[in-house]
Amino acid sequence: MDQQQTAQLHGVLAIDAGNSKTDVALVGADGTVLGTARGGGFQPQLDGAGQAVAKLAPLVAAAAAEAGLGIADGLLTTRVSACLANADLPVEEQQLQAALAAQPWGLSSVVANDTFGLLRAGTDGPRGVAVVCGAGINCVGLLPDGRTARFPALGRLTGDWGGGGGLAAESMWHAARAEDGRGPATALAPAIAAHFGLPSATAVAEAVHLGQLERIRLHELSRVLFEVAETGDAIALGLIDRQAAEIAGLAVVALTRLELLDEATPVVLGGGVLAARQPLLIDNLAGRLAAAAPLAEPRVVVAPPVLGAALLGLDQLAAAGLGGGPAAERRLRAGYAARPPITAGAAGLA
Repeated sequence: MDQQQTAQLHGVLAIDAGNSKTDVALVGADGTVLGTARGGGFQPQLDGAGQAVAKLAPLVAAAAAEAGLGIADGLLTTRVSACLANADLPVEEQQLQAALAAQPWGLSSVVANDTFGLLRAGTDGPRGVAVVCGAGINCVGLLPDGRTARFPALGRLTGDWGGGGGLAAESMWHAARAEDGRGPATALAPAIAAHFGLPSATAVAEAVHLGQLERIRLHELSRVLFEVAETGDAIALGLIDRQAAEIAGLAVVALTRLELLDEATPVVLGGGVLAARQPLLIDNLAGRLAAAAPLAEPRVVVAPPVLGAALLGLDQLAAAGLGGGPAAERRLRAGYAARPPITAGAAGLA
């Protein structure tokens, strides 16, 4: 490939792959959004790294087509910047990196956990803490010198609790026990039944077990939980209080590890549960952070997380003298602010 052809490639293929949805964006070196696409969830823990990455090809092709490019015509861009869910352990990052490098999409590629994308989307540089509470929950912290604070994020095996999936499971647990008498009464039971048009929460559980109701639809119960909590239901309010405590706990531990408790530091909050800006959760969380980390600066990011992956890619271009920089970042952020929401693909929380 000659120098002129390489120059035409300068830009970023940004990928944000979450548990329930995946966004892809092709971005020019000047920050112009050239093409986007959305698809279903990314689950290398079930599909294997190679197959999971291969499944991204139709989305890459769709974003390329919107940009007027063909995926079969050769390399699309300089840098592939992929922020991926389930890239929690070093060995997982290595496997996904190898699978991504095998695809003919860019001259180089880099993989990071998707929470780093959220962090970059909510900050101007590599300093701060991010907590994602979407389908699952995770937290990272980062300093300019490269030091990080991370958690294994393997679910209950490593002490995690909450996110849309966790809140749905807890809501079902309490609802079923309320119906059969093992637990206290809660309005979650009739609300869950009504949401799915079934006679009881137990009937909902049976429908999921028998494959008559897709399990992913249980993520919808996060919204039901907040609706019930607004009526003053003690069980629902207790779950939201616990979720706020978990999010605050992650943030405070990350701030402590990076010695940032005594400095004004952004705490970026994102994912479907947090991006919904439910006052019962956000106000509770803000109070907890104010008490435990008074200098923390919480901010909710509602922009698509793929913005963070693209920004990380532009940072890498800037470091190599191939584009990026403050003007490109401003153009990229403005481009996403002006674009209508991406609506194709799977439903569910980020």
